[in-house]
Amino acid sequence: MPRRIAIVEDDPAIRANTVDALKKHGYEVAAYAGRAEALAAFRLRLPDLAVIDIGLGDEFDGGFALCRELRALSAGLPIIFLTARDSDFDVVSGLRMGADDYLTKDISLPHLLARIAALFRRVDLAREPQQAADVIERGALRLDAQRFAATWGGAPVPLTLTEFWMVHTLAKFPGHVKQREQLMRDANLVVDDGTITSHIKRLRKKFIAVDPAFDHIDTVYGMGYRWKAE
Repeated sequence: MPRRIAIVEDDPAIRANTVDALKKHGYEVAAYAGRAEALAAFRLRLPDLAVIDIGLGDEFDGGFALCRELRALSAGLPIIFLTARDSDFDVVSGLRMGADDYLTKDISLPHLLARIAALFRRVDLAREPQQAADVIERGALRLDAQRFAATWGGAPVPLTLTEFWMVHTLAKFPGHVKQREQLMRDANLVVDDGTITSHIKRLRKKFIAVDPAFDHIDTVYGMGYRWKAE
C-alpha cells in the first residue's frame, strides 16, 4: 500500500509540481492550499508524512499553527517544513513546533525525495519485530524502538522521530561524547548541523517537563553532547 503524503502549499504551481514529483515516485498524495482545509482532512485521516509551507494564504504563520495542531494529533508523524523563509528565527521556530526537518524551496526535488525517504526508513525501523536490543534502559530512561516510545520514570515523553533517535544514539553509549556529525550519522538524522542545538534544547525541555531535576544530556563545549552515565 503506497505511503500517503500531505502537501500544504498555497502556491498552485509549486503545489502541482511537488504533487507530480511525489506521485511519480509511487506516493499517494493529498494536496491542500490552506490550513483550515488541511486540518479538517487530518482530523478525518492522518497522512503518513506531511510537507507544510509556513505562509498559507492570508495566514503569515499558518504553517506553524498547523504544525502545532498536527503534532497534537500525533506525536510521531513525520513533519517537514518546505518554505521560502530561511531566517534562523524561522528555522528554530519550526523545530520548536515539533517538525522533524526544515527545508527551503531552493532545494532540488531529488534532495526533497531523499529527505522524505530517510524519514520513512526511520518509521520502518521503529516497526521492525522487537528484539532485546530494541529496548534501551538507562536508569529512569526507557526507549522502545519498536513502539517508538520513550518514558522517564514510567512517564511518557512525547518525542518526534528526530528527537527519539537523537536520545537513542546518545543513551546507547552513556558517557561517550557524540560530535554533531556523529549524532546525525548514528541517528540517521535529516537535519543540518546548525539545527542540532535547537533539537537538544527542545529535548531537554521535554524531559524537564516530566522531571524538573532532569540533567542527563551534557553539552561538551567544542565537541558535542553526551548522555550522563549513572
